[in-house]
Amino acid sequence: MGKVNQTMELLPISVVGLGGWGKNVVRSFSQTRRAKLCVLCDENEEVIARQAVLYPYAATTTQYSEILAESNIHAVALVTPSPSHFNLAVQALNAGKHVFVEKPLSLTVGDAKELVALAEKKQRVVMVGHLLEYHPAVNLLKSLIQTGELGDIHYIYSHRLNLGVVRLEENALWSLAPHDISVVLYLLGKEPTHVTAVGQSYLNPGVEDVVFLNLRFGEEHMAQIHVSWLDPHKERKVVIVGSKRMAVFDDMHPSEKVRIFDKSANVKIGTANYVESITVRHGEIRSLIVPNQEPLLSETQHFVDCVLDGKTPRSDAHDGLRVVKILDAATRSLHQNGMPVEIL
Repeated sequence: MGKVNQTMELLPISVVGLGGWGKNVVRSFSQTRRAKLCVLCDENEEVIARQAVLYPYAATTTQYSEILAESNIHAVALVTPSPSHFNLAVQALNAGKHVFVEKPLSLTVGDAKELVALAEKKQRVVMVGHLLEYHPAVNLLKSLIQTGELGDIHYIYSHRLNLGVVRLEENALWSLAPHDISVVLYLLGKEPTHVTAVGQSYLNPGVEDVVFLNLRFGEEHMAQIHVSWLDPHKERKVVIVGSKRMAVFDDMHPSEKVRIFDKSANVKIGTANYVESITVRHGEIRSLIVPNQEPLLSETQHFVDCVLDGKTPRSDAHDGLRVVKILDAATRSLHQNGMPVEIL
């Protein structure tokens, strides 16, 4: 994609949805270089009024249609409930806007594919808010894998746990797992072939509070994702086990967010005694310096730069589609008592 507008120095943008996370997105775009926060939109006038005090230079509206009709608004950021993502994004693309949309891209594979096709047809940027792909610690893990520091990657697992906030309509899979799915895909640079998922609804019938999701990447790699809002621990952790070393990203640790464990287990080929053939190595534990960069600000800056410079976002519509495909397959596995489901 070439430059969208070579004479444009600032990207005029509107944020739609000013709730709990939306107000953070507003703040981030207000601090993003080359972005011009123009309009704040929400159905709730009281919510708008609170944000208008903080950003008096931005216009406000309760009508999304007014933003679509405004030719001077070139991009929208959709921070609305998940069921609305598809329809709002379609309307924005048809109105010629670039779209930043929070995860998940849509609630069905068919809708996600339609957004991919529409973005290409309209030649507009669609970027999904897979926030952790812009976390400096995750990017540090990515570099460790790419440089071979960890050796061959055996498997990855993640925990995203807490006691609350309990959702009434969206289960833990769709609410929490998109973060970890996007991270696993980003780190491995490949898509899984099969998925299995098991979960249980303890608080609200039909809405799983806890889900264990397993991804198979052919014969080489596997990953497990554990998500729950019904757990005694508050954890946000990713563990990578390699043939040379192992790495842990603990987002809840106040200072040592990424640690390298110089540990491994190797098999000596040709040894008669099986026990003697396994060599376990215990080395030092190193804490790595993680750049002090706010993931959300890096994410919004990436979106603006991609639009103005005609680049493809890291978490583009295709990335959003990959995550939705896994969520869809996992949902089918949940409903089939954990039977393996192929990723189509």
